[in-house]
Amino acid sequence: MDSPTAQNILIIINDGPYGNERAYNALRLGMNLAKRAEATVRVFLVGDGVACAKRNQTTPQGYYNVERMLKPILQRGQVAV
Repeated sequence: MDSPTAQNILIIINDGPYGNERAYNALRLGMNLAKRAEATVRVFLVGDGVACAKRNQTTPQGYYNVERMLKPILQRGQVAV
């Protein structure tokens, strides 16, 4: 059973990984929340957001690699497409 302080967090990403900062900001939030012991983080990638999970991405100049940002979330939470 969950403790009274447990937090279940769902983040839905439906924008592609590059071109705007929505996916980056969502993953940054997810990474920081996943560090909390009381938080369970789930990320759901839908539509163009599925491209965030593509392996061996070529990251455009000036952007963070969102594939690498997913890894800490995968270690402590869940990611689904």
